[in-house]
Amino acid sequence: MSELVGKPINRVDGKLKVTGTAPYAAEFPVANVAHGVIIKSTITKGRIQHIDTSGAEHAPGVIKVITYENAMSLHFPQSSNNGGTYAEKDLLPLQSNRVFYDGQIVGMVLAETLEQAQYATKLVKYTYQTEQPAVNLKQNLATAYKAASATGGKQTQLKRGDAEAGVQNAPAKIEHTYTTPVYHHNAMEPHATLAKWEGDKLTIYDATQGVAGSKTLLASLLGTQPEKVEVIALYIGGGFGSKGFQWPNTVLTAMAAKQINRPVKLVLSRQDNFTTAGRRSETLQKISLGADNSGCISSIKHDSTVESSFVSEFVETAGLATTLLYNNPNSDVSHQVVRLNRGTPCPMRAPGEAPGTFAIEVAMDEMADQLKIDPIKLRLDNYNEKDLQEDKQFSSKHLKECYEQGAELIGWSQRSATPGSKSEGKYWVGYGMATATYPANRSASTAKATIFADGHAEIECATQDIGTGTYTIMTQLAAETLSLPIEKVTVKLGNSKYPKGANSGGSQVTASVGPAIRAAALGAVSKLATAAISNQQSPLHNQKEDDLTVNNGRIIIKGKPEKGETFAAILNRSNLQKIEALATTNVSTRQTQEANPTSGNGSEAEAQKESKLNAAVQADEDVDRKPFAFHSFGAQFVKVLVDKDLGTVKVDKAVAVMDIGTVMNAKTATNQIMGGMIFGIGMALMEETVYDPNRGRIVTRDLAQYLVPVHADMPEFKVRFLEKPDTLISPVGARGIGEIGITGITAAVANAIYNATGKRVRELPILPEKLI
Repeated sequence: MSELVGKPINRVDGKLKVTGTAPYAAEFPVANVAHGVIIKSTITKGRIQHIDTSGAEHAPGVIKVITYENAMSLHFPQSSNNGGTYAEKDLLPLQSNRVFYDGQIVGMVLAETLEQAQYATKLVKYTYQTEQPAVNLKQNLATAYKAASATGGKQTQLKRGDAEAGVQNAPAKIEHTYTTPVYHHNAMEPHATLAKWEGDKLTIYDATQGVAGSKTLLASLLGTQPEKVEVIALYIGGGFGSKGFQWPNTVLTAMAAKQINRPVKLVLSRQDNFTTAGRRSETLQKISLGADNSGCISSIKHDSTVESSFVSEFVETAGLATTLLYNNPNSDVSHQVVRLNRGTPCPMRAPGEAPGTFAIEVAMDEMADQLKIDPIKLRLDNYNEKDLQEDKQFSSKHLKECYEQGAELIGWSQRSATPGSKSEGKYWVGYGMATATYPANRSASTAKATIFADGHAEIECATQDIGTGTYTIMTQLAAETLSLPIEKVTVKLGNSKYPKGANSGGSQVTASVGPAIRAAALGAVSKLATAAISNQQSPLHNQKEDDLTVNNGRIIIKGKPEKGETFAAILNRSNLQKIEALATTNVSTRQTQEANPTSGNGSEAEAQKESKLNAAVQADEDVDRKPFAFHSFGAQFVKVLVDKDLGTVKVDKAVAVMDIGTVMNAKTATNQIMGGMIFGIGMALMEETVYDPNRGRIVTRDLAQYLVPVHADMPEFKVRFLEKPDTLISPVGARGIGEIGITGITAAVANAIYNATGKRVRELPILPEKLI
């Protein structure tokens, strides 16, 4: 049977999605559902003085109005390695009368229909005591403080050598500030939750990027046991990070369902998503580069000022990529935070790296222009073979090949080194490039593999597919490991009752869950082989397991495909309906368990049994990863056309060449990189969340005002992969690709616009009025 991993097979869930039968969070058929609509504050800072709910309570269909005065009490979330992250840790919903930002949830109406709930929210009257808010980043720089650390324990203040002196003493230097605005995720599916209590058991259907973490976190907030909570997210219509954190709407739905003793559904409107479910932080990034006249970088300073809310700290680590991109002896990266009366920011596709690579890669282009050096040559002359900050070799890096292939695909030789000198009819023509990078992450994950007597197999893991193709690539991996046709393997994700898998964030699911699925599948096959070897009626009787392999649903003797038997035959002879194996991979201490074939409950004796599962897990854990830094790299190239009269920009061609390890599915991988590139084009040219400068209210609060790229904005795309497996990160050899596609592309567009027009824009988005 030919290998399946890497092949561009269609999505296994594609038919469900195109026929509209894939159930999303708001679509599960639950009887007797009450509909919830949130009430949002209309002030930016202050306190609620009085609430009049009488009008709403007497409106048709209204079941209950919940405010801080009658909401159930919540527990402060306990920290846990297995828990999710609550985004606004000092603002549990409806627990006090404090208001910290415009649009904060201050109430909820429950009614028999959505329309009745929407109408009744307008009848609830609030009286506020207002206070003076802080709403503008630049006007509040005096309050900035150094961030101690960021999400996941990332360092935020990093130094090597003397960067200040290095810049000042350099023959060539640049010092500029680059700014990025607030961006909103705007996934196709809005945040939605459906909560149902049955006694003390809670079932939550939620749009979440982490069913396992959400389960633990909700249990902590609600004061119940984790085993009493089940979180289901079978399909998610995009998340981009906003669904990786827990927001007030989810726990509020569970609270409401408990209080009225019936299921409750809460679907945030598009406007609600702007105020309630996260965003990317605004950044001010000052970059100083020092170099000699040949272009050798001697010093880099990258000082980022970002903003967060008054109810939680999230640090957009814009400078971290700068520490590892280029070879230089002096580096100083810092991050400062300003608190504003805005909703809390959170990760958004490539948090830190997306705005950070815009700044450093435009700065590199400016240095190349100043020294009259080709931008690719400048990067090659300062090529970095190791993470200098950590003093670690990269597990795998082939960035030079990315530059070479990308330059050829875009037609870099046609680029004019003189800005503003190349045109096609009424358009200025420009070429730009930049480096892409994103960390390669991996976390502990567990999976269960089950082979049934009818010859089909199932895989279970409490990770989720947020629209990226996880169902498909995990099916490919499992089918290849088991040597079964794709149609005979079902991968089950998106339910917290399954073995705990990775959160869908940080580009980690493939590298984390893939090895667990592979090990579990090998374990199930090993159990079948043991059963066959020990049975006198089997053609495999008394064979050594190491001499056996799988082929199209059969266990055979290596080199003798005619001598073997099917999975089904082995199970039927043993009077078993199924056989199971459970595997946990990438843990500091060995925690592998094989499950009993019939009950699914493993014993200690079985866990210690030597098998292919244990061998696979042990080999994975025996790899010494400490000497290595794990990152993916790539090169982004674009060609732009700028209207000479109107200043409008059209990205005409976009090329990405990526070094991301094993490509699990050529089609879905290309989709992911292309999606990231589109994200970055929007970031460069149109996306921007605008706040009222006086009140701090979001002005661009829907897709009529917050512009995102559409089909008419699309260039010709060319996406290539180097196809060089990284066997150090995992036996699967793949590094995540959900985020690297957005890194570098924004800078490449900005650099191409400069090459076309001679106008350097350092403040995103690059609107036509900035080019006229």
